[in-house]
Amino acid sequence: MLAQLSWAVLIVLGFLLIGFIAIVARMYQKAVQGEALVRTGMGDTKVSFSGILIVPVLHKLEVMDIKLKTIIIARSGAEGLVCKDNLRADVKVNFFVRVNKTHDDVVNVAQSIGAHRASDPAALEALFDAKFSEALKTVGKHFDFIELYNSREQFKQEILRIIGTDLNGYVLDDCAIDYLEQTPLAALNQDNILDAEGIKKIIALTSQQKIQANQIQRDQQKTIKKQDVEAQETILQLEKQLTENQEKQLREIASIRAREAAETEKVRQEERLKGEKARIITEEEVKVAEQNRDRQILVAERSKERTDAIETERVAQAKALEANERERIVALAQIEKEKALEEERKNIQVIIRERITVEKATVQEEERIKDTRAQAQADREKLVALTAAQQKNETATIALVGTADMERQAAEFRAKQVLIDAEGERAAADHRAQAMRVLAEAEASKAAAVGLAEAQVMQAKATAHQKEGETRAAVMQLTSSAEAQAIQVKAAAQAEADEKIGIVAAKVNREKGLAEAGIVEARAAADQKRGLAEAAVNEQKFAVEAKGIEAKADAMKKLDGVGKDHEEFKLRLDKEKSVELAQISIQKDIAASQADVIGSALKAAKIDIVGGETMFFDQIIGSITKGKALDRTVHNSEVLSTVKDTFFGHDGGGDFKANLRKFVNQFGVSSEEMRNLSVSALLLQLMNKAGDEKTRSTISQLSSTAAALGIGDKLVKTIDLK
Repeated sequence: MLAQLSWAVLIVLGFLLIGFIAIVARMYQKAVQGEALVRTGMGDTKVSFSGILIVPVLHKLEVMDIKLKTIIIARSGAEGLVCKDNLRADVKVNFFVRVNKTHDDVVNVAQSIGAHRASDPAALEALFDAKFSEALKTVGKHFDFIELYNSREQFKQEILRIIGTDLNGYVLDDCAIDYLEQTPLAALNQDNILDAEGIKKIIALTSQQKIQANQIQRDQQKTIKKQDVEAQETILQLEKQLTENQEKQLREIASIRAREAAETEKVRQEERLKGEKARIITEEEVKVAEQNRDRQILVAERSKERTDAIETERVAQAKALEANERERIVALAQIEKEKALEEERKNIQVIIRERITVEKATVQEEERIKDTRAQAQADREKLVALTAAQQKNETATIALVGTADMERQAAEFRAKQVLIDAEGERAAADHRAQAMRVLAEAEASKAAAVGLAEAQVMQAKATAHQKEGETRAAVMQLTSSAEAQAIQVKAAAQAEADEKIGIVAAKVNREKGLAEAGIVEARAAADQKRGLAEAAVNEQKFAVEAKGIEAKADAMKKLDGVGKDHEEFKLRLDKEKSVELAQISIQKDIAASQADVIGSALKAAKIDIVGGETMFFDQIIGSITKGKALDRTVHNSEVLSTVKDTFFGHDGGGDFKANLRKFVNQFGVSSEEMRNLSVSALLLQLMNKAGDEKTRSTISQLSSTAAALGIGDKLVKTIDLK
């Protein structure tokens, strides 16, 4: 009990000490550079330039500005400064004064002027204006205007000496003459004796200066005129010399030109003679070249005729060789066709033997299936009888052993029952596997039958192609014979005289018509044979298909229930395939619609696509889903709804930054302090400074939201709110 009391006393003393320190820190006032703190009240007047303790009610604090201040004194016009020579001057002087940084001077200024007036530049200017103006007038009267203008530094030092540095607590640091000029005559008063004397001096001095200036100007004009005359004479003399030299040079140029013209004409005639000689020689060479060209053209034409004859002979030989090669290729193709037909006949015999073997194996497999089914039925009946006997024995055992043993036996019975069911399922699976194997063999038989039918079709097509080739060969032979007869008739007609040309033309036309009629007749016969061949092929094809269907039906009859199950299984597969295709089509339409929606939404967006195939679309859909989930969470959560209304409500214009700034500013936290705090620390500090329960509740909800979002430990400056 005593220890608890001691701890309580220590805690109370600690709180009292903390409260005392807080009160002292609150009452202690600090000064900034350039200011002095003046405390009045109990304990006489105290001055401090760093900091001082202020007790409310007992003390009064005043702040005095002791920084350097500028006081401008300007005198111009009728109020201008009167110099020693009675000339008036316009002057503007800047005085730099400050409160002396001592206890006595600050107290003196505070008592005589007041701390507030001492900090007001306008009040200081009104206070020192008369004194500084009087000092200017006193010092100015000791200097002539010219001396005043030339001796500014001496003038400034005299002002500082007259005013002094001690001004009832103020110190005059320095002064600067900003402007100093003579007062214009228009601003002077002629009735003032000082101004009248100044006007007289100004006029006398300016008149004398004007006379001297005019004399200098006239002397300048005379000197310039004299120099102009001398320059003109010199120019004329130089122009005379220039004209004489130019004429002399023109005469020499004319002589040179005449001499050069004669020499040029001589050279021109010589060159003309050379040109004529060259032209004659050139014409002779041109004529010789033309004769050589004609001779070469004649030789080339004769050479071309010989070459054409050789080329014609070569083309004829090539055509003959090509015809022989074509006949050889046709014969080889016929031989290859016969060989292929023999190979197909051999393959058909092999397929027939394989089909017989497969049918034999199918019958054997059917017998094996029947044996397996009978064996499975016998095993199942045996297991059922055994299970019934065991159940009776176990019932008697359960009655004798008791509840615990009954539970164990029941568990064993259930395990055996499951084992029996598993054995039944395994046997059924074996039967289904055997049925599927038989079905596969039946399908193989069907494929063999289809292969046999296709082989027969191929044989029929080969026969048809053979007949078509023979027909085309006959047609080509008739065409060649007709063309040969036409060429022979035409050659005979060309050999006869011109008067028989009409008769020959008639014969040629008649022979040509007969040839064309033979070609048409041959083509008709070929088309008829092709149609008969195609009809025979189709008949054989349909017959083979009918046989295949009949064989399939016989095989299905032989399979009995297995065939029926197989057909039902195929129907189920077709149905599931149709359903899956429909689902794929629906998903494709949904994907297309989603693509249109996403395309319209992101048409103006600038996005860097990262990922392949469907990753980008999945990420976008995932982002949209997360956004919708977040919206639903905010809508359903009272905490998030309160935060939303606080920072996104219409009271602040819906501006999140403005609402957040307004919310934080009410706690007096600076932006620099916020940047260096974590989100959780900032919210805790704001909660401690909150003035009402509603604000504390809002900040508590914000803290919960920050923890849920995982940003509680992040610094505020790392969170971008722009």
